Amino acid sequence: MSKAEGSPRISVLPRGQREWLDEAVRRGGGIVSEVEDAIGIVWTDPRDAAMLGQILAEKPDIEWVQLPFAGIENFLGVLDKDRIWTCGKGVYAEPVAEMALALALAGMRGLGPYARATEWSGPIGRNLLRARVTVLGGGGITESLVRLLGPWNCEITVVRRTPVPMQGCARVVGPQELHAALTGAELVVCALSLTPETTGILGAAEFGLMAEDGWLVNVGRGAHVVTDDLVEALRNGVIGGAGLDVTDPEPLPTGHPLWDLPNCIITPHVGNTPDMAVPLLAERVRANVARFAAGEALLGLVDVEAGY
Repeated sequence: MSKAEGSPRISVLPRGQREWLDEAVRRGGGIVSEVEDAIGIVWTDPRDAAMLGQILAEKPDIEWVQLPFAGIENFLGVLDKDRIWTCGKGVYAEPVAEMALALALAGMRGLGPYARATEWSGPIGRNLLRARVTVLGGGGITESLVRLLGPWNCEITVVRRTPVPMQGCARVVGPQELHAALTGAELVVCALSLTPETTGILGAAEFGLMAEDGWLVNVGRGAHVVTDDLVEALRNGVIGGAGLDVTDPEPLPTGHPLWDLPNCIITPHVGNTPDMAVPLLAERVRANVARFAAGEALLGLVDVEAGY
């Protein structure tokens, strides 16, 4: 809960072409302010945690910080329990879930090889209909994806830190049941937050459990996947293929083996583009400024101990 009363003074930093965020602050009932007078910060740079840390050290009376992305791994070193932290958790769920579905369909129906072909070729691909789907992560992306998968009548298993029932899912299990959930999976979607526990969660052992023609789709973070293990699995037909909107390393360098694999579709981390993000983040900032002013619980609260 905030101690703000009336119209809170909010600073949008670093400054730049961020007029749309200034307007979101105003629409939420806030006053766009210099940081010296502010009690809240809307932080716009997803990478420069050092600058934010310096500002907070100089301004210990800042009560609330809004981070721009759902992933906050770059800011773990500056998180504290002295103020409210919020992020883009759930903001970009719809476009990212749409990308996950697009990659799944493109991969399973063989659109990668077809798009690269220079002559007429034979039929390849398999249905998503009634497929056994396992999704890693139980946040907003997964909720949106489960809804989008509805017409395909898939059998969906979700693996999440806290296993609670989710509408549209056959089962929801905890991390200790990951291998059971992956066994025979025809589509595996990774939509996790990146933490020490989830780094490298998908490697050779996990790929070996999937269906031989199964597809991996990663819209979480590249480091969830052991890249060298994935290359070997794709080369040797351990799994059918992979659709990657995120990679490790990222950007994926020219000449990396993944680029040459016909059963790998790579998109350059565009599950959420700037054109999609601007209205979504603006609405989150507006709503949180209004909630902050009213002393209400904010959206997208960061679990400082869990790191997401």
